[in-house]
Amino acid sequence: MTHDVKPLDGIRVVEFSHMVMGPSTGLVLADLGAEVIKIEPPGGDKTRRLPGSGQGFFPMYSRNKRSVIADLKTEEGLDFTRRIVSTADVVTENFRAGAMTALGLDYPTLSRDNPRLVYCSLKGFLSGPYEDRAALDEVVQMMGGLAYMTGKPGEPLRAGASVNDVMGGMFAVIAILAALRERDRTSRGSVIRSGLFENNLFLVGQHMAQFALSGQPAAPMPARLSAWAVYDVFTTKDGEQVFVAAVSDGQWKALCLAFGLDELAQDPDLRTNALRVGQRDKFLPILRIAIADYLAAELLGVCQAAGLPYAPVRAPHELYDDPHVSQSPGAMIDVQMPDGATLAVPALPVDFDGDRPGKGGPVEQPGASTRQVAEQLGYPEATVERLVEVAVPHKEASVTQGRNSQ
Repeated sequence: MTHDVKPLDGIRVVEFSHMVMGPSTGLVLADLGAEVIKIEPPGGDKTRRLPGSGQGFFPMYSRNKRSVIADLKTEEGLDFTRRIVSTADVVTENFRAGAMTALGLDYPTLSRDNPRLVYCSLKGFLSGPYEDRAALDEVVQMMGGLAYMTGKPGEPLRAGASVNDVMGGMFAVIAILAALRERDRTSRGSVIRSGLFENNLFLVGQHMAQFALSGQPAAPMPARLSAWAVYDVFTTKDGEQVFVAAVSDGQWKALCLAFGLDELAQDPDLRTNALRVGQRDKFLPILRIAIADYLAAELLGVCQAAGLPYAPVRAPHELYDDPHVSQSPGAMIDVQMPDGATLAVPALPVDFDGDRPGKGGPVEQPGASTRQVAEQLGYPEATVERLVEVAVPHKEASVTQGRNSQ
């Protein structure tokens, strides 16, 4: 994608969403070139003001979008919103069941004026007994087996990122792109849904299949019988933690050679991965002692030279200084925050012809694009002024505390 035109240039998306799942859908579409108009209530999306672990939600997932304020409790605000949607290719929404229908912003209503509209609802559950239940990432992780698999036995633990929210948004993008392709053929839009629980179900599908094939329930990851003999975190001489793996017989030989473990390399009871899995108690203590003689930097060099999979254990904030992140063109995107500060966030994890998509589009002030969008729709000046008055941003606490880009 070395040219100026991106794959979704010319596609207009109207987003009704908050938190992570819906906004992550719009983020991906925007970085691929779509114009994404985020409809916010007076005062702005409450996600802008989340504290603690939610502080990064809005700048990460709502950058590069146009902010329009519309008061959906008024007929003028609803009319404004419907007129924006009449010009759109895609609508996304992740509000509670029935909310959009009550506002007359459901697919059957909107598609009467815009039959080419692709309408994507992001929900906690797809069709079934649970479809009207509220859901969060934690909810589906707990009931969907992911927290069970992540924590120690008897200690369910949610994954340390919004994995279902983000992946649910990604599956929504896949469905939207498929629906747009189908629209090219039929000239008609469609309604599609992405489910948070169903995303989690997909993630644990491998463990369900293991049970169906073997009759043995999958154990939580900390207590699992690994498929690989060497697939562990080791502690180095300077107290750092490094993950090292050997997932093939060739890598096992390279591991033994790299650490001078000839006796293990020549042991017939350890000649295949299947045999080694059953003998972990025999050789892992020996390997741990050998690795503990190395400083972390030395260990990483040894593993690299031997062609072994390895990874230092890092916290998210340390990734700003990772050379693959800080020195790779396009890996991070500088985003201008509403208060003028600049924040570095990760780009989409793909490239096109060696080019990373996305741009440092700003995190707009609430309603920053209201005037421009209203004028594009042909509203008279007096109406534009009323719509802009509704959109005047309230003073709010900055969401840019933390590390800014250099």
